[in-house]
Amino acid sequence: MPLRIIPRLDIKAPNLVKGVRLEGLRVMGKPQDFASRYFADGADELYYQDIVASLYGRSNIVDLIEETAEHIFVPLTVGGGIRTLQDIQQILRAGADKVCLNTQAVAKPEFITQAARSFGTQCIVVAIETIRQTDGRWKAFTDNGREHTGLDAYDWAMRAVELGAGELLLTSVDREGTFKGFELEFIEKIAKQVPVPVVAHGGAGTLDDIVQVAKLGVDGVAIAGVLHYNRLTVKDIKQHLINNGVEVRA
Repeated sequence: MPLRIIPRLDIKAPNLVKGVRLEGLRVMGKPQDFASRYFADGADELYYQDIVASLYGRSNIVDLIEETAEHIFVPLTVGGGIRTLQDIQQILRAGADKVCLNTQAVAKPEFITQAARSFGTQCIVVAIETIRQTDGRWKAFTDNGREHTGLDAYDWAMRAVELGAGELLLTSVDREGTFKGFELEFIEKIAKQVPVPVVAHGGAGTLDDIVQVAKLGVDGVAIAGVLHYNRLTVKDIKQHLINNGVEVRA
């Protein structure tokens, strides 16, 4: 399957924001403007993460989803503060194609199964936020890396798939926003074991970083900072992947 290039837009209404290791947020501008640019540049999908919804309850991201769906014709995934089947229904009706679960999935793992049965596994993405511990193991976190779940990230990824996740989004909190490259060892371990698509996120700094992670068997790469700060473009990324033997979508 061709690799999907997925710009990630962290939303703190009404702004697009960007931080380092999911903290220290800087306002970048209007998310609509960035989304339009990435769509025109050839993005395969877009990912909206409402970064404060899990802390303060469901925010009003629905208007943004509706506006995006009217003007941008690539699949849209939305995450942040999704606690009920009604939340999922509202987001999908607004125009999203998939929802991404994290905090509620950890708190109530059966919610993954309920969501998959109600809307189809293809709609349900589970985010695995990881921080590598001093003993070399990866632990799972929620709330943008703030809350330690106590779960082994690898075990939790396997269980999420068993419960009905149709896709996994793997975020290395340690590397997110640092431009230092992806957490290749963990990503490869998951990508080779699960039967569902895997999207890598956290650490893209150079074109070669993206080639490296693409060759581990992931199905997509979610990218934020290098795009928002104009270090790279979607076109740059796709051409470099093609030049290095990685199949991408036209």
